[in-house]
Amino acid sequence: MREQESPPHPHITKVVIPAAGLGTRLLPATKAIPKEMLPVVDRPAIQYVVEEAVAAGLTDILIVTGRNKRPLEEHFDRHPEIEEALARKGAEAHLARVPGPGASAALHYIRQGVAKGVGHALLCARAHVGNEPFAVLLGDDLIDPRDPLLDRMIAVQRRLSGSVVALMEVDPRDIHRYGCAAVAPTEEAGVVRVTGLVEKPAPGQAPSNCAVIGRFVLHPGVFDALRRTAPGRGGELQLTDALDRLSRTGPDRAPVHGVLFSGRRYDTGDRADYLRTIVRLACERDDLGPDFRAWLAAFVSHDFRETG
Repeated sequence: MREQESPPHPHITKVVIPAAGLGTRLLPATKAIPKEMLPVVDRPAIQYVVEEAVAAGLTDILIVTGRNKRPLEEHFDRHPEIEEALARKGAEAHLARVPGPGASAALHYIRQGVAKGVGHALLCARAHVGNEPFAVLLGDDLIDPRDPLLDRMIAVQRRLSGSVVALMEVDPRDIHRYGCAAVAPTEEAGVVRVTGLVEKPAPGQAPSNCAVIGRFVLHPGVFDALRRTAPGRGGELQLTDALDRLSRTGPDRAPVHGVLFSGRRYDTGDRADYLRTIVRLACERDDLGPDFRAWLAAFVSHDFRETG
């Protein structure tokens, strides 16, 4: 029997942030420190992600955590001792940064007992999400606030229903590092119909160079698709495999669309990308950028000329 679709939700407010991964690519730093808490300039990576959600109007935030992830919760808690000490010193600029983005949103936490992939993390969030569309933000991808992506994805989902994934065209030589989408054009510029997905395709077997990046706006039907999906690459329950299932069910049920993104994206997923992210963001800061850029230029031209 055909499942009845939920009616379009007037406004998406819920977001799930999976944060139970082991962070093995950033060992040994992540042995005792959650990878989401590693600093990117002067804020942990997870704070950028939560701030992005709040800026898009997502005020009900569920973070899926795991063992050794308690610092995530503590980061978004109030810290009366720090606040009082800064207030006594008159350090207003420092004090303004302490409460963090949680002041304008409700943050919730649930434990994923074993890190079995993003798909499994989303199933842990099923009861909290309910039967309404919701966003998913992965912490390895940071999107520059000057290039809003989530707002566009939410608008596309409200208009076309189904699920929406963020896509970025990458060098075909790099597509094996990503989930990859087979796509067909639509009448709207920058929006494609996703006709299939594959997680990290083998070299030469990718259906396109459209890589899935860590932003999703999902139809609640994804939960049924996840329950019907077997563990995939790495023995984990892959969200891309469930979305591949949905993309093949026909446009009259729960279609999958992609929003093509060409803005500024920062990857903190491995050591080299993490370092590049810190340098790029520090260079662009008004308070740090001028001095840091000058130092960096002098360091590169002097030190590498002498040692290279």
